[in-house]
Amino acid sequence: MKQMTIQRLSLRNFKGIKEFTLEPKGEHIQVFGDNATGKTTLFDAFIWLLFDKDSNNKKDFSIKTVNKDGEDIHGLDHEVEATFKVDGQKKTLRKVFKEKWTKKRGDINKQLTGNTTDYYIDGVPSKRKEFTDFVESIIDEEIFKWVTSPSYFNEILHWQKRRDILLEIAGDVSDEEVMQSKIGLDKLADALNGRSIEDHKKVIAAKRKEINKQIDEIPLRIDEVHRALPDTSQLDEEEINNELQHLSSQLDDKQNELNRIQSGGEVTEKQKQLAEVQGEMQEIKNNHQSGQYEKINEKRYTLNELEREKNRIRQSINQLNNRITANCEQTEHLTKEADDLRKQWHDLNGKEFDGIKPTKDEQQCACSACGQDLPPDQVEAAHEKAMKSYEANLGEFNRQKAQQLEDIKASGTQKTSKAKELEKDTEVAQQELEQAKQQLEAKQSEIGDLNTEIESLQANVSDISENAQYQTKQEEAKQIEHDIQQLKDSVQESTQKVRAEMDEIKSKKASFEQDQAKFEQIRKADQRIKELEDEQKQLSADYEKLEHELYLTEEFIRAKVDLLEDKINSKFKHAHFKLFDTQINEGLKETCETLYEGVPYSGGLNNAARINVGLDIINTLSEHYGFSAPIFVDNSEAVTRLIDTEAQVISLVVSEQDKQLRVEETERTKEAV
Repeated sequence: MKQMTIQRLSLRNFKGIKEFTLEPKGEHIQVFGDNATGKTTLFDAFIWLLFDKDSNNKKDFSIKTVNKDGEDIHGLDHEVEATFKVDGQKKTLRKVFKEKWTKKRGDINKQLTGNTTDYYIDGVPSKRKEFTDFVESIIDEEIFKWVTSPSYFNEILHWQKRRDILLEIAGDVSDEEVMQSKIGLDKLADALNGRSIEDHKKVIAAKRKEINKQIDEIPLRIDEVHRALPDTSQLDEEEINNELQHLSSQLDDKQNELNRIQSGGEVTEKQKQLAEVQGEMQEIKNNHQSGQYEKINEKRYTLNELEREKNRIRQSINQLNNRITANCEQTEHLTKEADDLRKQWHDLNGKEFDGIKPTKDEQQCACSACGQDLPPDQVEAAHEKAMKSYEANLGEFNRQKAQQLEDIKASGTQKTSKAKELEKDTEVAQQELEQAKQQLEAKQSEIGDLNTEIESLQANVSDISENAQYQTKQEEAKQIEHDIQQLKDSVQESTQKVRAEMDEIKSKKASFEQDQAKFEQIRKADQRIKELEDEQKQLSADYEKLEHELYLTEEFIRAKVDLLEDKINSKFKHAHFKLFDTQINEGLKETCETLYEGVPYSGGLNNAARINVGLDIINTLSEHYGFSAPIFVDNSEAVTRLIDTEAQVISLVVSEQDKQLRVEETERTKEAV
């Protein structure tokens, strides 16, 4: 690991410090001083020398010394010089900020026209680019700031940047790892189709919303088709078709006859007027019917809503019945198993050891080789050996029997307990079932009342002939027809006769054509209803599939959160990180909150814990990026003991009694020396 330490840091005319030299010589030190004595200025000078910014990463800060009125004191050079050790090699950097004064033509006095900065590397004047390139050769600016201030990572960096750094250190978790971590998540791969999890959730939400809308509309659309069906119970389609062919032939003959005897169209203009008035009458009729049926349609919409609620309650009743049946079956099965175990326990408990206890009379008292009687002491020894064997076998039998009895008892207790739980759940389900049945009965009553109301509204629909506007137009049409009739009276008698005959034929034909259209309308309606029902089944299947996919995506995210947070937190000794927040809708939102013993850094964590958590983060960052730099710990008086770190530590301690900066070696430095 590349290591950088400060050997010497000198400030001159920098942010109110006229002259000060800090010589830690690469060791840990403490800098004591009252507020506003310049402790933080040391850190600002160190960062400004390297990157033209202060310790809070601000570029637009002033380094000039000011008077008591807050005005810049001109004519001073502002200088910071530092000697470092980088991997054992000493390097000295120096930066001097000067005012530029210029005397313009015709002026006696010089005027301040800007500022300049001079750069030095090991005492050699350098250009700005050479200086910055040299600093960059040591370490990247961003990484340098991360590993020199315990507060920078948690207080300066945006949470998204902190999150990116943690993912870089620990490595992200691939979708494949997540899917392998939990059974069933592998089915999500095909559904994603190359999309991210978040994008796929958006796709599911949009599809579910659209499918729900379509499912709700289908009953209304089917009802509209049903209501538009004509009555054909008294009609014969084949007879109608034959009659239409006959009338069409008659009409063609009469038209040919009329063309021969009629040369002009004296009534054409009046007929146009009549057509316009008749069109207006039709429009009035349409508006009249629309107003009459609007309220009925509103009631029908409410009726459809009630029907859907009734179906949902029925579905709930079916589910509760299935639940009660399953519980009863499982309870009966568990009870039987418990009874069998109880019988097995009694059978085993009554079983006795079948070994034979040895006696002295049964011992072999003669030698098997020569037949002579054995000495009494050998007979006694043989008896004792046989007794020990018998007692050992008896003890083993009793131990195994006791263990088996205990196992049977534990199993029976477990099954009895489970059966009681199922019985309680069955009671709850039966109560819910009774409530659902009451709800169903109430919905059915509402539906009956609404149907009665709709029938009443339909019975009170008024006739168009009662409409005043329609009556006015009707009178106007009669007058035009009267005028037409007068014009027709002047036409030859033969023309009048033919027209009358043609009108009669057309009237009959129109009537049959209307009846013929009713059959085609019914065929199209039946086809449309079938299409809508098929569409409803497919939409329901699609919705169930989306519900399952949504469940898998949420399971995927939760599994990834667990894997990712465990992977990242394993890289730190004290700091832990919360990378996701659970929303009200149980969704997850990305975040990056530092925790110490469960307390958030941004809420409730004391200053000492904040500093040590910051040092823990610096240790991990330094190890990851292979670089350690001097750490400036501000307000370190709040910490009883800083955690161990390989980097040089410069502690800035608030001390009211020190009106000027005072430097001491730390205990760790003294021990090291």
